[in-house]
Amino acid sequence: MKKILLIFGAEGALGKGVSSSLIKKDYDKIYLFDFKKTTTYSSDKIEFRIISDLSIEQNAASAFEGIQHDKNSLFFLFSSIGGFTGGKNLWESSSDEWQKMINMNLIANFNLAKYFSLLVKKSAGGSICFTSAFTGLTAESKKSSYGVSKAALIHLVKTLALEGKEINLSINSIAPFIIDTPANREWMKDANFEDWIKPDEAGNFVNSLFENFSFISGNNIILPHRFEII
Repeated sequence: MKKILLIFGAEGALGKGVSSSLIKKDYDKIYLFDFKKTTTYSSDKIEFRIISDLSIEQNAASAFEGIQHDKNSLFFLFSSIGGFTGGKNLWESSSDEWQKMINMNLIANFNLAKYFSLLVKKSAGGSICFTSAFTGLTAESKKSSYGVSKAALIHLVKTLALEGKEINLSINSIAPFIIDTPANREWMKDANFEDWIKPDEAGNFVNSLFENFSFISGNNIILPHRFEII
């Protein structure tokens, strides 16, 4: 059985770390997607594709064009596509800001889920892992549009987990409290960075979900912090 992996947002801070982990695993073909390419990969099994705004359905559909499928293939998709805005009370926010969060965090991933599901329907089965957020579960002041969009993504995961049974599709999401990225270190300079989830660790965890995709589905898995045993 061939294993084919698709990673959306492969050049972002989280996506790059997840990609560095997943490309070392036993996938037969890997498609990496992002809005620009800055990393060079030497493996023949890796293909990079430039994408445009995925909240536009045709752009998402185009991303999947030409990907070969058959009943001897399993497909796996990880997406770190999304965005963040915060720092304002609800009454200070604009509808445009809300629409931007809905587009980036929900509609873009809905489109990915739709066209990936159609791909899986023609194959042996597959699995999705989206990136949600702790804020999607627990309301935080001045993050209303972000939290609502991520909460909606979590509901999408739970709904598609039910519907996906008939096409051998499972779906989960990870909800990191905070990821160890350069931007987050700059934002919280006095934090204990060792407590933060490392992007490659998230990648190893995502791979474990894919390895057991036939019976793990419909979960939003919180990644609160890390610790080391010495």
